[in-house]
Amino acid sequence: MLYSDVMLIPILLAFALSLWAQFRVKGTFNKYAQVANMYGLTGHDAARRMLDANGLYDVPIEPVPGALSDHYDPIHRVVRLSEPVYYERSISAVAVACHEVGHAIQHKQKYPMLVLRHRMFPVVNFASGVAPFLLLAGFLFGAYNLVGIGVIFFSAAVLFQLVTLPVEFNASNRAKEIMVQQGFITHDETRGVAKVLNAAALTYVAAALVSLLELFRYALIFFGGTSSREDN
Repeated sequence: MLYSDVMLIPILLAFALSLWAQFRVKGTFNKYAQVANMYGLTGHDAARRMLDANGLYDVPIEPVPGALSDHYDPIHRVVRLSEPVYYERSISAVAVACHEVGHAIQHKQKYPMLVLRHRMFPVVNFASGVAPFLLLAGFLFGAYNLVGIGVIFFSAAVLFQLVTLPVEFNASNRAKEIMVQQGFITHDETRGVAKVLNAAALTYVAAALVSLLELFRYALIFFGGTSSREDN
């Protein structure tokens, strides 16, 4: 267990970074939610224009309750925007809305990392649900074979998070580029849009870092435990 203890401080630091990232994305969103965009577009307006400009006329946009609950549903091919984003005419609203449309464009163009992410999802969904129970059982009963299987399953979940990073960054880059090209925002508003999207991206980076460090810690426990058994 001594080998794994060295990972505690990095994990705690990464967890603190994750909490700070969540605080920052909420703070940045709320700040620019108070700033109206120059053209008076709601999140729905911007999303609809961006979808139509990319030939996605058949992709609907639906409002959903909650804050920052925005997402693109690739199964039903629907852009779902939280009510503050859907109805408001702020810089935050158009930034988040266009980011989600970026995922719809990725879907249409079969962006490789998005395709990989979709294919991984069923396996990862199962693996991430089972991994904690395998790890817990392995630690409780000293069954390092279960810990090893748990580490493998947890690795799949971490890989999924790592694949998610380029998907999210690419969607944001698409959104910023098209928003300027199509005239959804002015040049002066690009800075606010970038701050909103960069803050959101940081949450994915922090979450991936926490999971990666946890994986290393579990791996150290596993290899330390199997090494001790061999020595005995």
